[in-house]
Amino acid sequence: MPDQLNEDAETITLLPLHSGQLKAHWALQGHRFKALRCGRRFGKTDYAKTWASQGLIQREECAWFAPHHMTWSEVYSDLARTLRPILESGSKSKAVMRFIGGGRLDFWSLENRIAGRSRRYHRVVIDEAAFAKNGDTATDGSMMELWETSIKPTLYDFMGEVLVCSNSAGKNPDNFFYNICTDPQYGFHEFHATTMDNPLLPKRRGNESEQEWLQRREQFQAELKTGNAPLVYAQEYQAEFVDWSGVAFFSREKLLVDGNPVPYPRSCDTVFAIIDTASKTGTDNDATAVTYFAFSQHFRLAPLIILDWDVMQIEGAILETWLPLVFRRLEELARACRARMGSTGAFIEDKNSGTILLQQALRRGMPAQAIESKLTAMGKDERALDVSGYVHRERVKYSEHAFTKTSVYKGRSRNHLLDQVEGFRMGDKGSDREDDLLDTFCYGIALALGDQNGL
Repeated sequence: MPDQLNEDAETITLLPLHSGQLKAHWALQGHRFKALRCGRRFGKTDYAKTWASQGLIQREECAWFAPHHMTWSEVYSDLARTLRPILESGSKSKAVMRFIGGGRLDFWSLENRIAGRSRRYHRVVIDEAAFAKNGDTATDGSMMELWETSIKPTLYDFMGEVLVCSNSAGKNPDNFFYNICTDPQYGFHEFHATTMDNPLLPKRRGNESEQEWLQRREQFQAELKTGNAPLVYAQEYQAEFVDWSGVAFFSREKLLVDGNPVPYPRSCDTVFAIIDTASKTGTDNDATAVTYFAFSQHFRLAPLIILDWDVMQIEGAILETWLPLVFRRLEELARACRARMGSTGAFIEDKNSGTILLQQALRRGMPAQAIESKLTAMGKDERALDVSGYVHRERVKYSEHAFTKTSVYKGRSRNHLLDQVEGFRMGDKGSDREDDLLDTFCYGIALALGDQNGL
């Protein structure tokens, strides 16, 4: 693929394609409608950036579509750096880049129901297509409707090409990506690759011989398979279309030890709380959920233990008096678990009533902070997948108190934490099940055991 030049002979260096990406490139070459289905960390977005850059260097009009603004924001920054020698002007707020000689790159969110209308393109990238809205052409705002009525017509002027990239998101007849990969009527040519088809990962360490790196790589790939639930491994790393219907996603046995919950730890590093508030109940009250965790790098059974939980309907005005009770409970748990660092405080989803709680905590000097937006922007299924490996590897456990507790919520007495966590089903978009405690469960695991963003 070209990696050179503008009229001023300044060099543009594109990332070289690894062998898996090269196979995808040559397999998709010559097809107008291309579908790249691949496992996590294969390098689909990097390949798409190179493919789009090729068109921009050739002064073509191009577009990049993604499910959310945040999904394309980093791509914008990367391409602005890479193509700086030919970049004439650009505005992330206006979602457009213009290049010397007439090339253009527009960025669109797939949440925009008229994305791409009135434009014409030589090349279009649709990134993370499986995670756009499901539905057929009669479903307002669905990916299929956007493709047929808004995006596909933009390719008419130049007989343009489209590259649709994504991992799979279940065997779902309402999913755009599933349909274009499995049904020939849509005219897409598909290339399928797994995570293991990226020969560069995990990265080789500076002091490692090639043989040592290959041995470590083989071991790491084996651990990926054993460290994830079979269906999660098949979907996320093999990029297979998995049928999730009726499958309980979080297994109770993985959250227990020999069939039993665990006692409160005798000591830990810290305790913290996750709060989720949202107007989802259809009443004048908010569904407010909180889950309390203990974390320690030295726990014998698991690094993360669920200590307690609560869920209730609270009128907005009462939230102000409820919040101090959360911090009081955190202090009680910090003492009960002998937390060396004490309470880390509360992490709150910065949406709906959560924004008010964050403001109240700030005014009162309470240790609270917003959950990282990259994590809250993910869909429920994505968050569950994000933490599933930790649960499968038994790094999270129910405490006896959290496991045996019951409370009355919306007139029903039960253990609502277990009910929501163990009742979760992937792809169950039409479900009206309560999910506030499920959200706190996923956020807590991600923040304690994931990276600094909970990913």
